[in-house]
Amino acid sequence: MDHCHTSGLISLEQALEKLLAQTVPLTAIPLVTTETINLTESTGRITATDIISPINVPPFDNSAMDGYAVRLADLNENQILPVAGKVLAGVPFQGEWPTGSCIRIMTGAPIPSGADAVVMQEQTEVTETGVCFTHPVKQGQNIRTIGEDITQNAVVLPQGIKLSTAQLPLVASLGIATVDVVRKLKVAIFSTGDELQAIGEPLQAGQIYDTNRFAVRIMLEKLDCEVIDLGVIRDDPDTLRQAFIEADKQADLVISSGGVSVGEADYTKQILDEVGKISFWKLAIKPGKPFAFGKLENAWFCGLPGNPVSAVLTFYQLVQPLIAHLSGFTAWRPPMRLTAKTTTPLKKSPGRLDFQRGIAAINKNGELEVQTTGHQGSHIFSSYSLGNCFIVLERERGHIAAGETVQIEFFNHLLKNQ
Repeated sequence: MDHCHTSGLISLEQALEKLLAQTVPLTAIPLVTTETINLTESTGRITATDIISPINVPPFDNSAMDGYAVRLADLNENQILPVAGKVLAGVPFQGEWPTGSCIRIMTGAPIPSGADAVVMQEQTEVTETGVCFTHPVKQGQNIRTIGEDITQNAVVLPQGIKLSTAQLPLVASLGIATVDVVRKLKVAIFSTGDELQAIGEPLQAGQIYDTNRFAVRIMLEKLDCEVIDLGVIRDDPDTLRQAFIEADKQADLVISSGGVSVGEADYTKQILDEVGKISFWKLAIKPGKPFAFGKLENAWFCGLPGNPVSAVLTFYQLVQPLIAHLSGFTAWRPPMRLTAKTTTPLKKSPGRLDFQRGIAAINKNGELEVQTTGHQGSHIFSSYSLGNCFIVLERERGHIAAGETVQIEFFNHLLKNQ
């Protein structure tokens, strides 16, 4: 049972609260933290200021349909109106509009001066002498008015929004070619451990590949950070101390992997006590108990566990919202938890909040179900590849039988398989 080992641990909620309360976003630092870039290069960047519309959208009254522009005063029951001209998109009507006539108009074309409505062509009958209108006509029908979507000087996107597919075409429609964005967060990463070998090199006796730093780098790039990769730092106090000092000079955030446990060669916590200040260490979560957070002279610091599943989980649950906060991404929201029925039994000991990897789907009855990916050891990284969600099991909960209700979090873009 974990009860006898959890008295000094803090909850995930407490850890996240400390992270966000103690850190300061780049936008609040009195230095040059913003830059102006081309709209075409701004995917994934965070708006540094409100984006204001320089124009009305639409910029003029225009037709929502192919049909006929009319003046209500010209319409009498069963009267046929001759066509006085045609208006196309991008080609305004020119000349006089005689009384008792209508104008052929296409979708998006400017509304002729004096028109009260546009009648869709499906509600008309065309004769040799003109157009007969077969349905009642209402004032303003099928007319998109100037500024109906966006008015000039309106805030289109506030500060702190991440620019992506849903936002960039909107900004482009306003004719805005450049945007002010928060500069990219600079994140220095390194792994610690004599047992680590670079990917692609042959393993020697007792070695394993350094997958944690590789995984962290991928997630940082997905979060649009500027990555400073310092490689593998061996288990030597002087070398590790120098790595922290160098990383602190270059980055806003320093992330290490390994060395925050209680082994004889785990020097990270010891060095941090010398060159910085640790805010908390050890969490009441599984996997991922040995997670450290603190402050160096200039940069913030996160120490991830050495086990690969634990490293990715703590990054996902803690470092991800920290990066959003530091980057000024005010619209970031934590993953939504949903209720599902487990179709497989789940092993758990009370004492820590447990994030097991699962496969969730909707059954034939429209109910959300979840099953385990299998063995949940902190070294079984294949569980991320197999799964599509975390099964979130409460801190004091024990074993779960098949058929019980659990909470799940679907993976977001950092871990999604598609």
